[in-house]
Amino acid sequence: MSGIDALVDRLRTTYDRVDPAQAHTEFLAGALLVDIRYQALRERDGLIPGALVIERNELEWRLDPEGSHRLPQATDRDVRVIVICNEGYASTLAAASLHALSLPNATDLTGGFQAWRAAGLPVASPS
Repeated sequence: MSGIDALVDRLRTTYDRVDPAQAHTEFLAGALLVDIRYQALRERDGLIPGALVIERNELEWRLDPEGSHRLPQATDRDVRVIVICNEGYASTLAAASLHALSLPNATDLTGGFQAWRAAGLPVASPS
């Protein structure tokens, strides 16, 4: 097993990930869906309506409730954040980074955007 695979496996033991149906239910109840896919993937595959698009390299700055570059949705450390990448790998690393930033309710979507779309959940064409 490669080093990155071992790291991802280890990180996934530290929190509970969500499947597409659970992510959708939590989103409808107020959780933040955060799409960290790069622009080419969003243009190719579409967007999840209502999800925040935050480039991976800006994620921590935008979601730190005490940061000067935070988004208005980053209200406090208890906010539920569900990170979505393309297939559910980079989002694991991102969720772990948010945990290190003291956002204990951060998680990621198992299977990423591709699993969301395969589950028949809402997807909008990019404008």
